[in-house]
Amino acid sequence: MKPDEQSLKGRTAIVSGGARGIGRAIADDFLRCGANLVIVDPGVGMAGEAQEPGLADQVVAGRNCAAAVCGDIADPRVVRQAVALARSRFGAVDILVNNAAILRDSMIFKASREDWDAVLRTNLSGAFQLLAEATPVMREQVKAGRTPGSIINIVSSSGIYGNFGQYAYSASKAGMIGLTRAVAHDLARSGITCNAVAPFAATRVTESLPPANENLAAYKRRALTVPAVYVARLVSFLAAPASLHISGQLFAVRGRDTMLFSQARPAAHILQQPGGSTIMDLTEAVREWQPVFTLLETDIDAFGGDPVV
Repeated sequence: MKPDEQSLKGRTAIVSGGARGIGRAIADDFLRCGANLVIVDPGVGMAGEAQEPGLADQVVAGRNCAAAVCGDIADPRVVRQAVALARSRFGAVDILVNNAAILRDSMIFKASREDWDAVLRTNLSGAFQLLAEATPVMREQVKAGRTPGSIINIVSSSGIYGNFGQYAYSASKAGMIGLTRAVAHDLARSGITCNAVAPFAATRVTESLPPANENLAAYKRRALTVPAVYVARLVSFLAAPASLHISGQLFAVRGRDTMLFSQARPAAHILQQPGGSTIMDLTEAVREWQPVFTLLETDIDAFGGDPVV
């Protein structure tokens, strides 16, 4: 393997939500690996409320190889500005990291359409906007002889396991897993990769977890010990040319524990009777599937043990 295949030197990355938390850790690691960087971040709070609108500018201040767009990733004008900035300032778009997300929790029986729309708009439509704007540029670069680029979508274990009160957030992150697979197919002929990473790390989201019971309180205590650097290291690996043979995969990082997740495929089969089986027939047949049913557990249940840090 050539050294330049393990480096991000000369590559240009756009990171949404890159001014804080996991996005900031990824942005910092990209810079450490020699990449040029464009951060897109409006400086909002966890629920999407205005908080620090100039934060992205502060993060890149004094860095010649970094620039910022202080705006909403779900706004097509902001996305066009980010892609144009990457091209005009650094000459290319090689890496996309869809990390921007907001969180508005409540039980489904107390659901708000406003909250649902806001979460899906930022978390899922924002990722779509960036992909739709940047991938034509990335494809044209490949046709012109440039090394293919990489896309990393930051998802969540909540989108895999589900969690209490996260109907909107879980749906948005599950949608990003499907988006990852579709985009990986669409870009395969160009050699551009698209993968998903579910991170576990101490962030504002972790800090906000209400210790509603001892299990949740213990999970929060453990989660707050997990640094984001290991997530960033995996994302840098997936962004490097050395990883261009990997696409459509779902990873997770919890401290030093780096995981490859399986993806939903048929686990059992039966054949219905011609014209359709009766409820009784299906009751008997499906009973045999009980041992392979997926447990109704949350990600907090699944990852409640001590992280390896």
